[in-house]
Amino acid sequence: MKSDDSSARSPARPSTSGKPVAVSMEGVVAKYREQTILHDLSLKIGQGEFLTLLGPSGCGKTTLLNLIAGFTQANQGEIFIDGNLVTALPPHEREIGIVFQNYALFPHMDVARNIGYGLRMRGVPKAEIAQRVEAAMQLVKLNGLGHRMPRELSGGQQQRVALARALVIKPKVLLLDEPFSALDKSLRGAMQVEIREIQRELGVTTVFVTHDQGEALSMSDRIAVMSRGRICQIATPDEIYRRPTDPFVASFLGDVNILPSHFHGEDASHLHLRLGSGLVSVERERLVGGEHGGGRMDIYVRPEHIRFEPLGVDSVLTGTVVNHVFQGDHVDTYVDVNVVADGSQRVMVRTAGLDSIERFPIGTVTALALPPRNLTVFPEATA
Repeated sequence: MKSDDSSARSPARPSTSGKPVAVSMEGVVAKYREQTILHDLSLKIGQGEFLTLLGPSGCGKTTLLNLIAGFTQANQGEIFIDGNLVTALPPHEREIGIVFQNYALFPHMDVARNIGYGLRMRGVPKAEIAQRVEAAMQLVKLNGLGHRMPRELSGGQQQRVALARALVIKPKVLLLDEPFSALDKSLRGAMQVEIREIQRELGVTTVFVTHDQGEALSMSDRIAVMSRGRICQIATPDEIYRRPTDPFVASFLGDVNILPSHFHGEDASHLHLRLGSGLVSVERERLVGGEHGGGRMDIYVRPEHIRFEPLGVDSVLTGTVVNHVFQGDHVDTYVDVNVVADGSQRVMVRTAGLDSIERFPIGTVTALALPPRNLTVFPEATA
């Protein structure tokens, strides 16, 4: 740690979202014994922003959250909240609220006392505690349940108690540590909507940890995709999904087909790549990094962007349908195409409705078209 002077302030600069900075991490390194968990990480979170830390297990996202909370100490670097240096401050002095994965409710306290715990620890007068607890229960739709014990509540109600307890202290930053993991799918979706609405209503800066891609895409203002202790890309959900700047991000977030190709030629606006026995033209702006070595390149394409075409008409790939998977609102069709020298490669094509099952039965030989504007190309050296 560089300094424990809590009066030091970070320069007042806007975040990359254009909002005033609520949380700033500068050159943070975190280690566990000899293993580095976070590598020289810097991050700015805007005031009122909902930022999601997304990544696989072991990528460092929970460690990053714990650093903001003060549960873990950085080996190097500085952390600021609302412009104040908090690197060495204990959790109770950071003005943060946190909802844990298991909610961490006190089993011997009723709902009202659970929610008011943080206020009592801060010496808030009893009358004000009662007023603020009641307002918090109304906010999270727990009206009339203040006398119940945690064991008498459903999972969704317990989560609401944990959220109310975090919000009642009026935190500068709200931290959510995979709070939906214990809920069933339907309740999880409903709680995602409720928490996002509450967050927008209060305007509280929120950092949300998850490994669920759907949660990240549906809830976030920005997503920071992490791998091996580093942030690979941080951007809006739409930009992360449609314009990944890193091969890991492209393959981790959502379904994607990765097709090996080779440089065939170029002009002012397009690269021409050989893919199996066909050619595909890709807009130059879709080449990540803007440079290539003239050799092997990998084409990343989402399954919903591939089109079925009649054989020989505007097609790049030809293959055989091997399976259909009905997913309710769409169908995933798997096609074996010849794009590699030593055999076929399986490609997923996503279409709405049941039309593809009827038009392309298993065993059908069909053609596939790749729209140039929806492709992302990574040179082999960066993949």
